[in-house]
Amino acid sequence: MTNAKDDTLWMSGNEAIALGAWEAGVKVASGYPGTPSTEILENLCRYDGVYSEWAPNEKVGLEVAIGASFAGARALATMKHVGVNVAADPLFTASYTGVGGGLVLVTADDPEMHSSQNEQDNRNYAFAAKLPMLEPSDPMEAKEMLKAAYELSEEYDTPAMLRITTRVAHVKGVVSPGEKLPPKVEIGIAKVPAKLVMLPSLAKKRREVLEERMGRLRGLAEVSPFNRIEDGDRKRGFIASGVSYLYVREAFPEAAVLKLGICWPLPEKKIREFAAMVDELYVVEELDPFLETHIKAMGIGCHGKDLIPAIGELNTAIVRNAIDPAGRRESFAPVDLPPRPPNMCAGCPHRGIFFNLSRMKVFVSGDIGCYTLGFLPPLSSMDACVCMGASVPIAHGMAKALGEGAHSKVVSIIGDSTFVHSGITGLINTVYNNSASTLIILDNRITAMTGQQPNPASGQTIMGEPAHALDLEGLCRAVGVRHVYTVNPHDVPETRKVLKEAVELSEPSVVISRAPCVLLPEMKARKPVSYFTNQENCVGCMACIRLGCPAISWTAFEEGEAELRGYKKSQKGVSKIDEIVCNDCGQCASLCKFNAITRKEA
Repeated sequence: MTNAKDDTLWMSGNEAIALGAWEAGVKVASGYPGTPSTEILENLCRYDGVYSEWAPNEKVGLEVAIGASFAGARALATMKHVGVNVAADPLFTASYTGVGGGLVLVTADDPEMHSSQNEQDNRNYAFAAKLPMLEPSDPMEAKEMLKAAYELSEEYDTPAMLRITTRVAHVKGVVSPGEKLPPKVEIGIAKVPAKLVMLPSLAKKRREVLEERMGRLRGLAEVSPFNRIEDGDRKRGFIASGVSYLYVREAFPEAAVLKLGICWPLPEKKIREFAAMVDELYVVEELDPFLETHIKAMGIGCHGKDLIPAIGELNTAIVRNAIDPAGRRESFAPVDLPPRPPNMCAGCPHRGIFFNLSRMKVFVSGDIGCYTLGFLPPLSSMDACVCMGASVPIAHGMAKALGEGAHSKVVSIIGDSTFVHSGITGLINTVYNNSASTLIILDNRITAMTGQQPNPASGQTIMGEPAHALDLEGLCRAVGVRHVYTVNPHDVPETRKVLKEAVELSEPSVVISRAPCVLLPEMKARKPVSYFTNQENCVGCMACIRLGCPAISWTAFEEGEAELRGYKKSQKGVSKIDEIVCNDCGQCASLCKFNAITRKEA
C-alpha cells in the first residue's frame, strides 16, 4: 500500500499510527499482539517499504527495533501496557545507549481493563527510564505525534515513547495524510562501542549524558506546540493530557486548559504560568495521579484524585459531576439487559480440555489467552492466572511447596503463542529443578485472543509469507521432557485417558492439545457440516450441556411433560444442537453414550 492522496481519511487511532509510521519513514517494526495495540502492526504491514513482524514477545520486539535503530533505520516497537513490563530490561538500557535512527515504543494502556489483567499506568515508565513521552488525544494527533517523536528521538539521541489508551486506539476520527519523509540518518554499520556497550565503566559516562539530555528535553517541553495553553474562563483551570483533555473540553468548554501533549518531562515554567492565571487548578487524568504528583512536588496546589476517580476509565459525565456536583446532570438510565458473559466459540478445541480438567481433582495454573475463559462456569476449571507464561513456574512452585505426590494435584495450561512468548523458560526450569508436573499446551496454530495473528508455531509471518513452524514436541523433548503426548481435544474420552496418565507420572510431562482455531480462514471455508440431536434418544444426562457450548441448549420439561412426550417420568429435559451455530467439532458426540447426537453430512 502507498500513501492515499485523499484530503482526509476516516481512521482509528491505531490505523493513524500505522500511517504516521509510514510517513515518518519507519523501516523496521516489531511487536507482540495485544489489545489495544494489535491493529498498529496489522495495518503497517500493508504499507510498501516497511518490514513488519510479530516477535515471540515484547522484549524481543523492542530489541529488534533497537537493533534496526543502531543500524540507522527508523524503528517502531508496539505493545500493550503489560508488554512493557516484559520489554523493560532493554528499554531502560536503551535510554543510556541512545539511538542511531529514530526509535519509538508505542505503549497502549487499558484503563477499565477491557482486555487486560491489570490497569497499570505506563507514564511511570517514562519517568523511571528517563524517556520523553508523548500522549495524543485523537487519531490525527496520534499520527502527528508519532512523526514528531521520531524527530525528537534523533535530535536528542533518545528512544521516545508514545502512550495511547484504549479509547484513542479504537476511536475513529478524521486524519489528513501527508507525504513520506526522506530518511535523515544514513543506514549502515557504525562501530561506537563507547556508546553502545553498557559495561559499568561506559554506562557511568552514558548516565551523565542521559541527565544532560533530560535537561534539554525539559526545555523542549516548554516550547513544544503539543503543550499549549488554551485561554478561557479562569475561575477554573484544567491541566490534562490524552483522552482526558477531550473529556475536560466537553464538560467545561468555557474553561482555560493547559493541554499537555508531552506528558514527560513536564514544562514546569508553563505549568507555573498557567497555575498563576487561574483561581482554582484541577488536574484531570485517568488512573495514577501522575501529573498531579509532580505538579504538587513543584509546590503548586491543585485538585486531582481528591475528586477524580483513580480507578477505571473516565468520561465526560464523570469529570463534570466530580468537579461540579452542584450542577450534576444524570446520564440516561441504564437499560436492564440480560447478562451476556464471554464464552469460547462453538467448536473451540480448548473446551474439551477444560471439560476434562473440571472432572479431575487438580489445581489448574492458567495463563493469558482465549482459554482463560475456562475459568467461567460450567467448566470452572482454572484456579490461577497471573501473567503471560506464569502458569508453568507457578505450578512448579506449588508442586515444590506441596511436596511428594503433588504431581497429581497441580497442572499448568498455556496456549501455543503464550508458550513461545514466555512459557519455554518455565518448562526448562521445571525440568532442570526436577518437578514432576504436567504442562498442557493448547496448540490451535494461532494467537487467537487478539484476532488470529500468526506466531512462530503457525508457519506464517505477519506479511503472509511461509515460515518455519516451531516443532513443539521436538522442543519439549530437547529441554528434557521424556513424556510428550499429542491429543485431539475434540475426542474428549481419549484425551481424558492421556491426561490421567500424564498427571500420574513422577517426572515432568507435556500434553499438546492440537486442533485449529475455528475462526481460521481454512476452518471457515469448510463444507457446512454440523451435528444434530436425535431427541428421541436423549435421556437428559446433560453430559453435552456441561461442555458449555453455545451451540447446545437445554429444554426443561414441565411437570408431567416427560411421560407425555414418551420419556421416563424422571427425565428433566432434553438437549438440542443449533445446527447453524455448530462448528462440527464433535466433542458432544464423543461424550454421548446414547446415540442422541449425530453428524449431518453436507
